Amino acid sequence: MNGIKKLWIGLGLLALLSPLGLLASNTAWGEWGTEELSRLLGYVPKGLIRFGGIWKAPLPDYSVPQTGEVSGYILSAVIGMALIVLLTWTLGRFFVGKKK
Repeated sequence: MNGIKKLWIGLGLLALLSPLGLLASNTAWGEWGTEELSRLLGYVPKGLIRFGGIWKAPLPDYSVPQTGEVSGYILSAVIGMALIVLLTWTLGRFFVGKKK
């Protein structure tokens, strides 16, 4: 089995395992909202208050309309991996160029 095939198998397994986050009762690390930060820290950083509304997640809470929670997590993982692979491939083509 070549390295690329192993990579895709590993990425597929990670996507299928992504719903394990549903088992946790707390918020995932780094995904705190302003209310939770206020409770945890006692304040909300000024930058978060100022710039917090700029970005709206395309799949908020990993949910996809008309699907269950688990399928939303898996779809979010697949979309995220596809975007990273596309970005990496594009940057590789741009900086390294084509092999002759």
